[in-house]
Amino acid sequence: MSPYHVKSIAIGALAVIMLILSIQSGFGTAWQSKYTYALAPTAQTKQAPSPSSAGPPSKAPSPDQTTQLQPLSKRIVEYHMSVSLREDGQHLDGEQSVTWTNPGKKEVSELYFHLYPNAFQSGKSTFMRESGGKLRQDRATPDSRSHIELLTLQTLEGESLLPRLQYTRPDDGNAHDYTLARLRLPEAVSPGKSVTLRMSFEVKLPEVFARMGYSGNFVMAGQWFPKIAVYETEGVRNRTTEGWNVHQYHGNSEFYSDFGVYSVRIRVPQSYAVAATGLQTKPAITQDGSKIFQFYAEDVHDFAWAASPDFIYEEVAYSDKGIPGVRIKLYVDPAHAELKERYIHAAKSALSNYAKWYGSYPYSTLSIVVPPKGASGAGGMEYPTLVTAFAADKDNPGYELERTIVHEIGHQYWYGMVASNEFEEAWLDEGFTSYAEDKVMEAAYGVTPNLRVESSYMTDPAPLKQTSWTYNSHSQYAENVYIRAKLVLLDMERQVGSKLMQRILRTYFQKYKFKHPSTADFQRTVELVTKTKWTEYFNQFVYGDGMADFSVEAITTRETSQDGKRLYESTVLIKRHGGGNRSIPIVMRFADGTEVTKEWRAEEAHIQYTELSSSPLEWVSIDPQHTNVLDNKLINNFMMAELETESRTRWSLAATKLLEGLLRSLGW
Repeated sequence: MSPYHVKSIAIGALAVIMLILSIQSGFGTAWQSKYTYALAPTAQTKQAPSPSSAGPPSKAPSPDQTTQLQPLSKRIVEYHMSVSLREDGQHLDGEQSVTWTNPGKKEVSELYFHLYPNAFQSGKSTFMRESGGKLRQDRATPDSRSHIELLTLQTLEGESLLPRLQYTRPDDGNAHDYTLARLRLPEAVSPGKSVTLRMSFEVKLPEVFARMGYSGNFVMAGQWFPKIAVYETEGVRNRTTEGWNVHQYHGNSEFYSDFGVYSVRIRVPQSYAVAATGLQTKPAITQDGSKIFQFYAEDVHDFAWAASPDFIYEEVAYSDKGIPGVRIKLYVDPAHAELKERYIHAAKSALSNYAKWYGSYPYSTLSIVVPPKGASGAGGMEYPTLVTAFAADKDNPGYELERTIVHEIGHQYWYGMVASNEFEEAWLDEGFTSYAEDKVMEAAYGVTPNLRVESSYMTDPAPLKQTSWTYNSHSQYAENVYIRAKLVLLDMERQVGSKLMQRILRTYFQKYKFKHPSTADFQRTVELVTKTKWTEYFNQFVYGDGMADFSVEAITTRETSQDGKRLYESTVLIKRHGGGNRSIPIVMRFADGTEVTKEWRAEEAHIQYTELSSSPLEWVSIDPQHTNVLDNKLINNFMMAELETESRTRWSLAATKLLEGLLRSLGW
């Protein structure tokens, strides 16, 4: 998800921040295999029922063109679904046959289903209690109520299992939360064996909120179907025993699910076009005033779709190194029809760079949906092979248009293929994507981040590896899993160099794509590539809430003489308030214009320098070029020498508190 839904800062506050930072800055100047969707079933895959499928369609391969290829993932699940959008544009009627294969070494006697639309069933759900009916700048309306109801749940033999279904609340025990259900099976599933269930369900969509719903005649169907949870085997994400990884839908959390195959039939009113995960396998069929689309996707862990009668459609073929061939499909709201080339260029820039840096994009399609004005709750979101842009609210948006597309396509790697657990380790997706997004924006558009301001956003640092709902607020969650996580990766890059950092990330992607890695897996990759232990670093900045704040604590200057000459003895005290073991430049400027630079490794809590000079000391600045991106209190990096000690200290503390107060007014 994109982090760029941020409250506006008051002009006066922003002016103060930029003035302080600009003053300070002035003192420093003296895998790679080809892949296409196979339409024929693999050895693990049942033949999909023959339904139908977005317009305008890509030309589907004929049966003799399909090739049996090695699956990219273990394909734990297989969904065959049929869904209809009612004429009111607010309800879905769905049926699905889902097969789950036991990947472990033990019998499994129960399944868990995520029922995400129930998060908006009432104001008492866990999501609504935690979020207060707000996500980023999107607020729930009185019509943002939704539900998913299972109408039937049967075995292949027709036995009803609905009486066996129980709602469960493992995280908070909230009796009003219905987003997770447990099903006791009639027979346990042996290791390597499968169970297939059939079900029908109804979804009432909310007025668009928190990634899904309707807005006018636009529909965003995200997390819309009963979805099986992830059964983690021993060793996955450092588990010592296998078992289900299950959580409710929380105000801060996103999603975690297993890879598999999806064959989905979508029926909409005749005037609608449909964008969806995967490949459209045949031209749409018009029938009884409706239009029927058929999509198919392999080696993905979710399926989303959007529909509207107003989409303007554009499709281009694109290939590059690491991109054997992909069809970029743009479904743009008419208000942004003239901007379609910008959307396409951003997609190409993202795909090209990510493939070059990390590894091949293995899918044959990438769809981009631009929601209409008023549907911002559906914007800035990622799904396998499908992303959403910001809503078309502005006639001439700035680089936020490109940045959002670049960010969401980055999720195709860290969310889509690496598939981190966003319930428990969101930084592995959001932080990595934010880091990669900045790299593309600089490479393609020459846009660089203002790291001084971004590091100053860090007013409430917290450990990166923790469950999403244990952060104190959404603001603290966003600050850490987006900004601080990105800054940690950038700090690592500054220590090892950009080439080695790119090698670290490429190695991590190649080793763990389609495997659900953990923070510990990333640390092992860093240590493998750098041949260095990073335990202390990860303990401080990943498992801990450390920043790397340094301050000029005190300056004293006195006149003295030597051999009859008047001299000045200056003593400077520098303190470390956080992570150390990094080289920090300290610049001392004297009245005659000379400068002395010291390099401090910061292994101790403080250091004191004494300089004897013929000219009085004017000021001291720590790291004036801001090489230490994890320093979030830059205002204490500078001190004038001519102030009395008590006044200097008071000024520094007061200014620091002022800046912190201004930054705390930011919201996500």
